[in-house]
Amino acid sequence: MDVDLRHLRNFLAVAEEGGFTAAARRLHLAQPTLTRSIRALEDTLGVRLFDRTTRRTALTDKGRELRSSLVPLLHQLDTALTGLRKGESLRVGFNWGLPEGLSGVAARFGDDAGVTVEFVRTDTPMAGLDTGAVDIALLRADPLPRGLRGVLLCEDTRIAAVPGHWPLAARSRLGWAELADLPLVVNTVSGVTFPAMWPENRRPTVGAECRNYDEWLEKVAAGLGVGSAPAAAARRYTHPAVRMIPLDDAPVVRAYLAYPSHGAHPQAARFADEAWRAADPLATEAVAVNEQPVQGC
Repeated sequence: MDVDLRHLRNFLAVAEEGGFTAAARRLHLAQPTLTRSIRALEDTLGVRLFDRTTRRTALTDKGRELRSSLVPLLHQLDTALTGLRKGESLRVGFNWGLPEGLSGVAARFGDDAGVTVEFVRTDTPMAGLDTGAVDIALLRADPLPRGLRGVLLCEDTRIAAVPGHWPLAARSRLGWAELADLPLVVNTVSGVTFPAMWPENRRPTVGAECRNYDEWLEKVAAGLGVGSAPAAAARRYTHPAVRMIPLDDAPVVRAYLAYPSHGAHPQAARFADEAWRAADPLATEAVAVNEQPVQGC
């Protein structure tokens, strides 16, 4: 008899919750989808599992018999499958600055999925995805490079990083257009700000180049130019010789959790989905990469 395991789990959820509405909420399914699943299971088995009325949903005798047999069987199956994951790891790449709360999501996910989540810093544009050093990565690239899938985790405003000894450091706010008249420190590997982001007839000159965030901060401190980064940088990274100033009218910075479209780690999409759900407790499914993000980084 060809019975879908998913249908059995859906049946057990309805039996335990005492109704389709609560079970659908627990399973993150639309109620009509859950109803079709139970009906398909009943058709396959050739028995009625629930007595349904407008007021209540109750197990039939056959339903109670199935539930009694199913609980220990699924527990045994889950134990066996979880045991297979022992020693398995999911490597999460980043090139600087993880969004707030992501480490907590990783800890909970590791406990639930039975895998070890490892954060790996890799100073490359794709944070190790292109070399296979990681399985999934935080990328501040918009849009995502071809060959990758992912979820839009968050978006952030920008700050300007200004040498502390410049008169400009006394300002409380700056405009994005003002940076076009200043030399720009460009992180060519993992940065999010480049001269081409300004109009072609008014672009900043490149005062210095670097290959990671720490070098970028030191070159700004040395007065080689100004920089621009997500506002989260001002909350997590400071330098006594650099002033972080809010920017008006600047393009937002989007952060994605991305993984290969083909041949990805089996847990990659699930981890991305869990991270997105954690960012928005009301979310029922992960957003596609071009939909509205849920919160700041």
